Amino acid sequence: MRPNVIVFFTDQQRWDTVGPFTPNLDRMARHGTQATVALTPQPVCAPARAALQTGRYPTTTGVHRNGRVLPPEERTLAHHFGAAGYATGYIGKWHLGGGEPVPADRRGGYQSWLAANALEHTSDAYRTIVYDEANDPVLLPGYRSDALVDAAIRYVADHHEEPFFLFVSFLEPHHQNEVDNYPAPDGYEERYQGRWTPPDLAALGGTAHQHLGGYLGQVKRLDEGLGRLLDALRSMDLLDDTIVAYTSDHGNHFKTRNGEYKRSCHDASLRVPLALRGPGFDGGGAVSRPVSTIDLPATLLEAAGLPVPESMQGRSFLPLVRNPRAAWPEEVFFQVSESEVGRGIRTSRWKYYAVAEGAHPWDDPASDRYREQALYDLDNDPHELVNLAGFPSHAGVAAELRQRLVRRIAEAEGAEPVIEPAVERPAPPQAMTDPEVRLSGSKPVRFGHQRPPGTR
Repeated sequence: MRPNVIVFFTDQQRWDTVGPFTPNLDRMARHGTQATVALTPQPVCAPARAALQTGRYPTTTGVHRNGRVLPPEERTLAHHFGAAGYATGYIGKWHLGGGEPVPADRRGGYQSWLAANALEHTSDAYRTIVYDEANDPVLLPGYRSDALVDAAIRYVADHHEEPFFLFVSFLEPHHQNEVDNYPAPDGYEERYQGRWTPPDLAALGGTAHQHLGGYLGQVKRLDEGLGRLLDALRSMDLLDDTIVAYTSDHGNHFKTRNGEYKRSCHDASLRVPLALRGPGFDGGGAVSRPVSTIDLPATLLEAAGLPVPESMQGRSFLPLVRNPRAAWPEEVFFQVSESEVGRGIRTSRWKYYAVAEGAHPWDDPASDRYREQALYDLDNDPHELVNLAGFPSHAGVAAELRQRLVRRIAEAEGAEPVIEPAVERPAPPQAMTDPEVRLSGSKPVRFGHQRPPGTR
């Protein structure tokens, strides 16, 4: 019997918000499998979502920025699971259909539909409006993330006698666009305001002082919703037969790296939570090698016993769950758009990033020429506060990572660009000038070890 599959998908959730604020997710990760270093292939909504639906890079699908429609010829998870006899359902935010309501031919092949293209524009915290299969508006009662969890539980109850693939896409903990605020449920912002600030935000400022309480309150309520969904599966005797994957489209740097919340090369933008439980993942422990959410589609298909299409550019990390020493790339490749046309890789220890200086960040999906812009030693600078690009002490490391990035761009995009070295700069502080710098290193940290002082 093939397992059911549910993707619990949040929006703009930093990787380090799990553990202290998410006991249900922490429990799920400890019981199942956690990817300790998971990155999005593109730190902005639509491109990340297109990659997660198709297992293909944003430049391949054509959805390299927001406002682009997923081409109808692209095959999604819904197509693959549907062809195998699964009921397929989508609930929540889509952001790949171009407008409201999303016509049937732009829904990625999902059979059941209760969604909005841009949920942030059709709803607010206590007024959730989505559209059904007939494109009629539906008002869902309750706080927004609760309303979507309720809809997901109803879907599971309606389809419990057949294999199903359900994708539940939340807006939280994304900001409410028109007011630039993070509306948590009543009382939740006050619970977390001023209690903990991630080190990068403490060092760099931004809007964390005004937004972090509401943001963490939203994360807490999402986790409570995850717990309710798992309880519902257990009550219907489906929990042991259902794969549940939890992840997000990108992170949030709270206007510290540029003028908004994402679209940068930093872990605050790129790194997301990723945990799975159910058949194939229970008792799997931690996957410590860096993976990308573009790998999740292939992973879910393989775990369900379905073939992985050759057209997918992501690859299943299920072999890493079974054997931590299985063959796997040493780096994760990512693209950046809208703020700039950027390309980068992240290894266990290093972050290397280059930008196309002459490219238009909105119109140009790629370039044939980039310049090295950032190099971070994540072992010694995990919060990416010291940019080593251009320092002679790290020229050898940069040269090796530059070759790797060129190779990954060619593999993903079909063209080999030129990457020019960064302009040489004076040597950094003595602590960062080890002439024997190595390309390996870094120790992963599990969710439960990210607990700030004073949290439960």
